[in-house]
Amino acid sequence: MQILLTILTILSSFLTNLETKTLQSDFTVTVAEEVNAPMNYPGKITMQGNKFLLTMFGLEAAYDGKTMYMYSAETDELTLSNPTEQELLETNPFLYAKALVGVCNMTERASSDGAQTIVTLTPKDQSIGINRFTLRVRNNDLMPLSIEIKEGKKISTLKMKEPKFVSPLKDYTIEAPSFDTYVNDMRL
Repeated sequence: MQILLTILTILSSFLTNLETKTLQSDFTVTVAEEVNAPMNYPGKITMQGNKFLLTMFGLEAAYDGKTMYMYSAETDELTLSNPTEQELLETNPFLYAKALVGVCNMTERASSDGAQTIVTLTPKDQSIGINRFTLRVRNNDLMPLSIEIKEGKKISTLKMKEPKFVSPLKDYTIEAPSFDTYVNDMRL
């Protein structure tokens, strides 16, 4: 029972931090499969609660709690949409962690030096598509350090680079950078 209470305290505190504070970090996502060489993708995220600004794959994405903004400089196109819950979970792994809590078994363990806690979420029903979700959190400030998602033979790892809490942003939107930018408004 003590272990379960500790897990809930660490995970609950971490998720509360993400609701009440603004997290900012550069990161690298590494996608590896057993038969292919790993692919690395750099990016940057600023988020509070379910709102975020994300730069990755040459795209800028933002979510203000209602509208998703996706801007591609390559095509000079800004797409506005009302995302589904599933689309949000696929875009932001921290929101995905929150959604998994109710459908997973949880375990936690301290890192070898005791400075970090590793929380592992294993789905009770393997049909949800993943085998395991592992979150590594720094103990002294509950800062997320990495997330690893195992799906069959594929492992996706997000490693944060110098994550920090910053002053809250006022705006989680993306404006069309020029008059000529094509705006694709898909909101209902």
